[in-house]
Amino acid sequence: MSDVQWRIEIDQSLCQGSGMCLAIAPDHFRSGVGRRSEPTAGVTPASRILLDAAQCCPMEAISLTELDSGNPVHPC
Repeated sequence: MSDVQWRIEIDQSLCQGSGMCLAIAPDHFRSGVGRRSEPTAGVTPASRILLDAAQCCPMEAISLTELDSGNPVHPC
């Protein structure tokens, strides 16, 4: 999985700033304006912890896409 890179996107119109993603994957997310989450980098090596953070988002605001192929990772 480590050779694959994912693009992280957060739909700011959905993000409510629950902080779940920051708690699960603090290396990949930071608190932004109005406590809304932002990715620390737009592209990151694929990791299970990042997928867990996206799946745990209560507002389903986080999407992950394979950088090379453009295939969606989450949501599928």
